[in-house]
Amino acid sequence: MRTACGAVMVVLALVLGACGESSEDKAQAAVCDARSDMAKQVDELKGMTAATVTTDAVKQNLDAIRSDLKDITAAQSDLSDDRRSEAQAANKAFSSSVRGIVSELGTSLSASDAKSALATALQQLATTYQSTFAPLSCD
Repeated sequence: MRTACGAVMVVLALVLGACGESSEDKAQAAVCDARSDMAKQVDELKGMTAATVTTDAVKQNLDAIRSDLKDITAAQSDLSDDRRSEAQAANKAFSSSVRGIVSELGTSLSASDAKSALATALQQLATTYQSTFAPLSCD
């Protein structure tokens, strides 16, 4: 009886072990989690206006987006060729847009003009997200 129970336990362990996620599945999940968090961060940024925007809030959201972009980059090597190409293209376009917005904001402006420019830039960031990462399927 003990041998039969032991054999059943070994078979059960093998079956359950075979149900693990592949590295591609894990990478896809990481990309989708990062994409979802990025959407949340972009929505928060998009909701800021010249009257409500603060440096700390923007920095916090941008730091989270930067972390999400790093997570996507780290996962890319385990994605299928098609998914890797999509993720790389989205990551490149979105990162380029963020750099452009940051450099644009680096010009000297008055405090009120800077807040207005920042609010506009955050709207541009949301538009860029919609055209780059939003189309990536996570179904």
